[in-house]
This record gives sequence, structure tokens and C-alpha cells, in this order.
Amino acid sequence: MDPSALAGLILLVGIIIGIASSVPIAVVIGLSAFLAAIPLLGLEQAALVSAQQVFSGINSFPLLAIPLFVLAGVIMNNGGIAGRLVDAAKVVTGRMPASMAQTNVVANGLFGSVSGAAVASAAAVGTVMGPRMAQEGYDRRFGAAVNIASAPAGMLIPPSNTFIVYALVSGSSIAALFMAGLVPGLLWVLACMIVVYLHARRRPGRLRTDERVSLTQALVVLWRATPSLLMIVIVVGGILTGFFTATESASIAVVYCLVLSAIYRSIRFTDLPQILVDAGRTTAIVMLLVGVSTVLAFVMSFARMPEVISGFVLGLTDSDVVILLLMMIVLLAIGTFMDPTPAILIFVPIFLPIVQEFGIDPVHFGVMVVMNLSLGVITPPVGNVLFVGARVARLRIEPVISRLWAFFVALLVALFLVVFVPQFSLWLPTFLGLIN
Repeated sequence: MDPSALAGLILLVGIIIGIASSVPIAVVIGLSAFLAAIPLLGLEQAALVSAQQVFSGINSFPLLAIPLFVLAGVIMNNGGIAGRLVDAAKVVTGRMPASMAQTNVVANGLFGSVSGAAVASAAAVGTVMGPRMAQEGYDRRFGAAVNIASAPAGMLIPPSNTFIVYALVSGSSIAALFMAGLVPGLLWVLACMIVVYLHARRRPGRLRTDERVSLTQALVVLWRATPSLLMIVIVVGGILTGFFTATESASIAVVYCLVLSAIYRSIRFTDLPQILVDAGRTTAIVMLLVGVSTVLAFVMSFARMPEVISGFVLGLTDSDVVILLLMMIVLLAIGTFMDPTPAILIFVPIFLPIVQEFGIDPVHFGVMVVMNLSLGVITPPVGNVLFVGARVARLRIEPVISRLWAFFVALLVALFLVVFVPQFSLWLPTFLGLIN
């Protein structure tokens, strides 16, 4: 058998068997890539090249932004910032039907945009909002579904670690991707709010709150939340103006969160070791995935797999609509059992040359990929936000899933709009001169 074909077969079989056996995804990718490299390079050379690729994959200055943003998110999660953002969201949604559920959605959008992590948002906002919603008579399953469905908005609203990973693979501008994700992220929030509104319409009077906030109280609440929200302005504004890079902005975010938490007196000096350990664990997982995925990308490139797959797909159809639909289906399926980071590292090098053949902008494609995979984090069997949200609500997964279907439908509609109306993604970075 041709060495390239044998390498492809080893990769495919190794990944399928590894995932089916519940082996950690980093081990599956790394081991499969190493074994696939053997028929191409020989055992000794495969071992040497694999080690070199792991090191070169994580030896990246832009990639340093991820552990720093992770650390900033952990500090915020422990620093009392979630409660202030929830109170600010309550001011915005206080007079809406099902106002507490709407507050949950808006708070997830705010906290997600500050932390850039869907899991952190689901845990922090769910912990604050769950008891409040239960106290006002909300079904706990619906409350958990609202929290779970709205948490991934932070994967699209800048700053986003997922876009940094995509930028690393595709060579796209991080600033352009950040701005391209803003409108789709807001569209995600709006889709969830519409579902909550329709849910409230079927229960008139039951999901309203008698709590009203005066103008003075609203101004006080918004003033207390302003320092937290300013971090977005500082980080994103600095990147857009070219005052500092994404990595430098991440380090500024860490310092800003530490100062803010010290002012709020919500973190003690003795809490810092555990915060660093938590951030280190998350960072280690991400960096290991990036390292082993670099080996996989090298093997695939060496065996010319992307070109073969691209030629096969382009031979099936000459319609960009069909191509995008096929990729949506594949990415939605992948997202149900694979985290966004390894999915981007594995599949973007395969799909990106195909979409570029049809003239699709890599920034628009990046938003499409991230939004597809964001649905995966709330979908069984491996949706980590689904599991975290259910655990925070102290519920099993099965009853929560039954309340998530309406959100899935609304978010799929939003996804179709983003995929087939490129201006949802491209008008803002184009207006700002980040792309032509």
C-alpha cells in the first residue's frame, strides 16, 4: 500500500477507535499521528519529528494569549465579578416577560465576553441565577436550559480563546476575527432571548417579577459593573488601535482583573495559589491539544491529505451552498463528541483550502466554524457546558436536554443566517479596515 494511503488509514482507524474507547482526545490525536508518521518517515525519524512538532506547535507568541486569558477568566470567576454583571443585566431586562430568565441570558453574554470561556460563564452565572430563578417559580430544568444555551455566546463575543486558536491555524488576523464574532455573538444572545420570550407568552403572568428598579438604583448597579465591563473596552480597543497585541492585551487583562478583585476585596492573597493551579490545569489541556494537533497537521500535510480531500470534495459539486451545508453538517456532528480546540486544529487545515477555492473569506469561515462548534459544547454526549450547567443546577442531563430543543432550533436558525449572510460577520471588520 502507498505510504500516504496507509498513513491516512492509520489516522482514521486510530481516531475512531480511540474516541469509541473513551481515551482522552489528546492521547488519541498524538498517538494516532505518531503511528501514522511511521510509514512515512520510519520509526526513529517519526519519534524525532513528533517531538519537534509538539514543541514548535506551542512555541508561539500569539498562543501565549490563551493561558493569560484563561488566568484572567479564573480570577474573574473567583473575584465576585459575576454577581455585578448579573445585577447589570437585571437592569436591562427587569421589565421583560420572564425577566429573570432574560437576565440569565444577558448576564451570560456579558460574563462570557469578559471571560471568553463558555464553561466559566455557565458555572459562574448559573451559580448566581439558579437559586434566584427557582425562588421566583421557574422550572429548574428550564432554568438550567436557559443558562446552558446562552453560555457559549462568550465563545463568539470578543475576546475569545477559540478565535485565537483559529487564527493560529488559518493565519487570519486576531483583531478581525474578534470583530467578526461580535454580531454573531449578539445574534446568539438574541436567539436565546426570543425562545425565553415565547416560553413566557405561553405562561402569562407566571414568569414575571414584581421587582422594579428605580433610576437611582439602576445607575448605582451599572456604575458598580462598569469597571468589569471596561476590561472589554481596554482589551479589544487596544488590539484594534494597534496599541498592543492580543498577547499583550491578555497580560493587561490579568493585571486588571487582579487589581479589580483587590478593590472588591473578593480575593485574598492566600487564594492565588489555587487560582494559578486551576488556570494551569486548563492551560495544560489546551497546550497539549495544540502540541499533538501540530503533529497531526504535519503528518496530514506530509501525506498531502488536505489536497486529496479537497480534490474529492470539489469533484462532487461546484456549488458553494452545497459545500457550506456539507461542512455545517460535518462540524455539527464533530462538535457533539470533540471539543472546539482539537476540532479546529484538525479540520480547519482540511476545510480552509476548499472554501478558499470558492472565494469564501477565511474570517467569515472562522466565525462559521466557531459558531458550529459552539453548538457542540451544549450537545450530548461530550458537551462540557451541558454537563457543567446541569451539575450547577443539581440536575441530571436527561431532563435538561428535553428543555434545550427549542434553543437548538433558534440557534440553528441563527447559524444559517451567519453562514449564508456573510455580512453578519464581515461588515464590522470591513468597516474598521481590518479586512478588505
